[in-house]
Amino acid sequence: MFKKILIANRGEIACRIIKTARRMGIKTIAVYSEADEDALHVEMADEAVFIGPPPAAESYLLIDRIIDACKATGAEAVHPGYGFLSEREAFPKALSEAGLVFIGPNAGAIAAMGDKIESKKAAAKAGVSTVPGHLGVIEDDKRAVKIAEEIGFPVMIKASAGGGGKGMRIASNAAEVAEGFRLARAEAKSSFGDDRVFVEKFIVDPRHIEIQVLGDKHGNVIHLGERECSIQRRNQKVIEEAPSPLLDEATRRKMGDQAVALAKAVNYDSAGTVEFVAGQDKSFYFLEMNTRLQVEHPVTELVTGIDLVEQMIRVAAGEKLGIAQKDVTLTGWAVESRVYAEDPFRNFLPSIGRLVKYRPPAEGATKTITVRNDTGVQEGGEISIFYDPMIAKLVTHGPSRAAAIEAQSQALDAFYIDGIRHNVPFLSAVMQHPRWKEGRLSTGFIAEEFPRGFAPRAAEGEVARRIAAVAAAIDHVIGERKRRISGQMIGRPVTREQRRAVWLGRAEIPLEVSREGDGIAIRFVEANGEVGSAHLLVSNWKPGDPTWHGTADGHPLAVQVRPIANGFRLAHQGVEVAAYVFTEFEAQAARLMPEETKADAGKKLLCPMPGLVISIDVSEGQEVKAGETLAVVEAMKMQNVLRAERDGVVKAIHAKAGATLAVDAPILEFA
Repeated sequence: MFKKILIANRGEIACRIIKTARRMGIKTIAVYSEADEDALHVEMADEAVFIGPPPAAESYLLIDRIIDACKATGAEAVHPGYGFLSEREAFPKALSEAGLVFIGPNAGAIAAMGDKIESKKAAAKAGVSTVPGHLGVIEDDKRAVKIAEEIGFPVMIKASAGGGGKGMRIASNAAEVAEGFRLARAEAKSSFGDDRVFVEKFIVDPRHIEIQVLGDKHGNVIHLGERECSIQRRNQKVIEEAPSPLLDEATRRKMGDQAVALAKAVNYDSAGTVEFVAGQDKSFYFLEMNTRLQVEHPVTELVTGIDLVEQMIRVAAGEKLGIAQKDVTLTGWAVESRVYAEDPFRNFLPSIGRLVKYRPPAEGATKTITVRNDTGVQEGGEISIFYDPMIAKLVTHGPSRAAAIEAQSQALDAFYIDGIRHNVPFLSAVMQHPRWKEGRLSTGFIAEEFPRGFAPRAAEGEVARRIAAVAAAIDHVIGERKRRISGQMIGRPVTREQRRAVWLGRAEIPLEVSREGDGIAIRFVEANGEVGSAHLLVSNWKPGDPTWHGTADGHPLAVQVRPIANGFRLAHQGVEVAAYVFTEFEAQAARLMPEETKADAGKKLLCPMPGLVISIDVSEGQEVKAGETLAVVEAMKMQNVLRAERDGVVKAIHAKAGATLAVDAPILEFA
């Protein structure tokens, strides 16, 4: 077994690998760029080596720098994680020439499967069902349009190298193919150093289901069941689960057998994933193979009990698999949410900055529920413009799908992040969505259920009552604390008024609040004036705590608390609302206050996220139509097309290509 390994990656996956290596008694070497000098993976590793400037092309993608770091520290093997060099055929070859071991598949398997075009050819040769498409290299957008018209719309334009949703576009007509081809090539070039793309038929209403395979250097290959990754945005996975609510045992066996046969055909000898696009009728077609550890591997680990990173290390060291196919059993259900630094209220555009507060839910396991948080950040750290905006992967496991979803919902409620925008409110809303709970999924879920983008859930029904109850309990605790302050003037005893008016925004919920033993009793006042029965809230919350953790009538409850003027901003199950707790006298005055109105900024195109201006596609005085491209801004390795929302005339342009803009910086102005 290795004594020291180097991790050629950063962020949460580097931290994840370090944890397993540490448990196995293996020392770890981290590498880092200037942007990652204070990163968590650098702190966790036994040693760390600086490898260059922030851009990945000048640091994490330089094979020579990685090899030099190995030689300087005495590392015997390299784990690539995912992304960066993990699927570059040249990487394991270079490591082998330097006398180092690659903790991953052999270079031949990467060549056959890591390239999306070659993998489809290999799959077709092996008799695996594939999606109709053009597997050759496409020279230009005109050729792409011609191919798309021959295949039939809609089509998917995909980068041959890499993954993670980058270099991928769906096109429904010739114009979208031309634009999508150019954007996909540009993203593929900047992310993977390879601008080849191909075109294939896009299956309508598809589901994304993948099989985890595991092979060794002795010819053994097994599969560890499936993961469903249908909840995607812009072709990037957002929520994953294992097993899939679609598959029955017979379909699972067929998919698993095909995945294993394909892996054996290319002498696959590590952890890898065979991805399929599945129809609602359980038909399935080979999509691609990722010759690396997947981002979503934790859900498989939780339902199988198998540490995939450990297996990769053992296989790379020459050990035989200690697990046969008959030993693999799927127990319970696991759900993973990817927590991203992006603004769900601005069409999920990237957000960068410092994590002023980062308080993830407590990890651990009870008899039935497991909560796991794979992360590469810590409080005070910075989310950089140079890398993917992932903050963490929150994973829950339970005896059933419903139990895992409920545990995930509660854990998201307790996930407190301040300093940047993040997608936790969106993830929480999805966990409450009836279609998600019923398992009626497709890769179009987000586009179909949130066609106008994501807006905050309204505080209504039982959710509103829970938030109002917590607001009243918080206000009561603060009031008790104030009354215990020493040095106050002695006067007549004051009987505290129990009636309160809780405002959630402008919606008023009347209730009564009082202390009862270790808890606080909340009684809602109904429309007819009757006071309902008591709901007992119990919590150790104190002023300053970012999250109210406790129980409501014995059921676990978590609500995030952010102080605002005269109240709190509370977040729970995707609802985020300003809450004000008034006495009846205060409420009378509040009812007379007019609502604030916001100024109209509709005549300006503002930069929706911090990023680099790739192009300005209009000129001053130009007439534009709704939907026409105005500018392209790149952030987090993704190119974002900014389009006109309505017809108009460009009055002034305030930015130019190559400029780095802050969020809300003006790009152009309309007459």
